Amino acid sequence: MPVWRYMGLCLTHPRYGYYVSRDPLGREGDFTTAPEVSQMFGELLGLWAASVWRAMDSPPELRLIELGPGRGTMMADALRALRVLPPLYQALSIHLVEINPVLREKQKATLSGVRNITWHDHLDEVPPGPSVILANEYFDVLPVHQMVKRETGWHERTVEIGADGNLAFGASAEPMPRFEVLLPPLVRAAPVGAVFEWRPDAEIMKVATRVRDDGGAALIIDYGHLRSDAGDTFQAIARHSFADPLKNPGQADVTAHVDFQALVRAAEDLGARVHGPVSQGEFLKALGIDQRAATLMAKTTPEVSEDISGAMKRLTEGGRGGMGSMFKVVAISDPSLTVLAGFADDDLKAQSR
Repeated sequence: MPVWRYMGLCLTHPRYGYYVSRDPLGREGDFTTAPEVSQMFGELLGLWAASVWRAMDSPPELRLIELGPGRGTMMADALRALRVLPPLYQALSIHLVEINPVLREKQKATLSGVRNITWHDHLDEVPPGPSVILANEYFDVLPVHQMVKRETGWHERTVEIGADGNLAFGASAEPMPRFEVLLPPLVRAAPVGAVFEWRPDAEIMKVATRVRDDGGAALIIDYGHLRSDAGDTFQAIARHSFADPLKNPGQADVTAHVDFQALVRAAEDLGARVHGPVSQGEFLKALGIDQRAATLMAKTTPEVSEDISGAMKRLTEGGRGGMGSMFKVVAISDPSLTVLAGFADDDLKAQSR
C-alpha cells in the first residue's frame, strides 16, 4: 500500500489506530508537546488570539477553535489568559476538533468549568463565523505521500511485505505520469534515489477558506522545513525515542515534517494572507515570554524558578532538546488583517521568503 495509506491506518484505524486508543502525551506517554512543557505557551497563544480579536474590531462573537487539542492543556492556559478581557471572554465559543475518545475525556476533565464548549470530529462541523484557529503539532500527523525518483521517473513509495516476512519499503511499478512538472526546480534536480514528500492541500485549504470568508486568523505551529525539498522525514516516536516506523504499526506515533512553503502557497492561492513563517523561539519572544517568565519567577521559590527558566529555554532555544528553532510558526488570516502580533511586517516577510 502507499505510505500515505499506511500512515493513515497506523494513526486513525478505528480499532488499532494510535490516535484513537490512547493518551500519547507526557512523561508516561511517547512525546511531550509545548503546552505540556510550560503554561506560558498556552497563555501567550491566548493573548495572541486576543490581539487578533482586537484587529478584527472586536466582533461580538468569536469561535476559538483548536485542532488536535491533546489533553486540553493549551486551551485551558489560553482561556486563563483571556479571562482578563471580559468582553472577549463573553464573546467566545470554544470548539475542539478531536477524534481520540480517550483524549476527549481528558479534555472534558481539564476544561470542566468552561462554558459554551463543543467537540467535533472535523473542522467542517464547526459553525461558520469569525474564528481564531490554533493548530499545534497537527499538520505533521496528516498522512504524507512519498515519491522515489528512479531513472524512469517518480514512483509512489509503498509499504509491502519483504523477503524476510517483515514490512519493508518498496515502490510502485509505474511512475506517476507528469509528476515532475509539478515539482519545484530544487526538487526536480534531485538525484536518482531521492525521496520527495507531499501532502494534499485539503486541510490547509479548509483553514484558509474559513478565515478568508468568515474573518479571523489561524496559527499553525509545527516542526518542518521552510522550503520544499527532497528528503525522507517519515519517522516514528515511542517512549520519547525514535523508532522504526515499519515496526509495531499502531503502537508508535508516526509523523513527517511539515512543508511550510507548500502550506503558504496553498493559502495564498486561495486569497488568504500569510504571516511568517518565523521560528517558534522568535515568535514567543515577540509575544513576551521573557517578561511572562520573569513575572512567574518573581512569585515562587528558587527551585520552581529554575524549572520556569528551563522551560522557557526549551521552548525558545535550539540545540539538543530545544524547540525554538526546529518548530516554525505561520499565521493565515483574512486579507484585511495586514499585521498580526509576533510577525514582521510585509516587507521583512517578503525578504525572508
